Amino acid sequence: MSDFNSRNIDEFQANRGRVAFFGDARLLLLTTTGARTGRPHTVLVGYVPDEEPGRLLVIGSAGGGDRHPEWYHNLRANPRVTVEDGIFTYPADAEVITGAERDRLFARIVEVLPGYADYQRKTTRVLPVVALRNAQQGPPLVGGSFGQMLLAIHDAFRRELKLVRAEVAGSGGATLAAQLRVNCLAVCGGLHFHHRGEDGGIFPMVLDRAPELEPVVDRLRTEHATIATLIDELETAVRTENPLPQVERLIEQLEAHLRYEEEMIIPALDAAG
Repeated sequence: MSDFNSRNIDEFQANRGRVAFFGDARLLLLTTTGARTGRPHTVLVGYVPDEEPGRLLVIGSAGGGDRHPEWYHNLRANPRVTVEDGIFTYPADAEVITGAERDRLFARIVEVLPGYADYQRKTTRVLPVVALRNAQQGPPLVGGSFGQMLLAIHDAFRRELKLVRAEVAGSGGATLAAQLRVNCLAVCGGLHFHHRGEDGGIFPMVLDRAPELEPVVDRLRTEHATIATLIDELETAVRTENPLPQVERLIEQLEAHLRYEEEMIIPALDAAG
């Protein structure tokens, strides 16, 4: 492993998925099994959320080089991989996308990350698009408690919202719409899943241990419904009209919701152990 890759991996793991050299890029650690050695091989790669829930897309760009990256050959030989996204570590199944579907996904990725088009122009090989599908049922605990897991998930949403704000401030036109569509997949889809898990799992557990928090839970569930409506509006807006008012409204209400939930729910979760 190169010193550069090793330093990036250490920084990624120490900072919940952030690496200063790559700014606010979406990154993950991909661990494959060596096709020749059988040993684990971990690399830092960029990704884009897919339209299919629970699936991420990575590209074997190798900086536009004429050879596929080593990790690509490894997952072709053994498609069960491990993904670290800065919060969770989970097994995933890798699928190499081919034909017209590969071309469609690559075009969608290039809308948001045009650097991949530059890499493709540098080489005669077709840059592979690989889908990583979560193979685990439910996330593991983070930091040893449900409270710390909830805070880690919230921090991930805050990072995505920061990306949305930066893209709204610095982009426009078709590029902005493409970026917001990707952010919507990352934020909106994740929130739908997260809130379902809270409503059906975390909140009943909280009420079982702290029934006096019933008014708090009722408020949070009502806010979940409000946020779901805002998300639906945003998902429509990024395809049909100027999304900026809906973006800001969603961010403001969501950030207030996250703060209130952390203040009221995390102490009860941590007390429960």
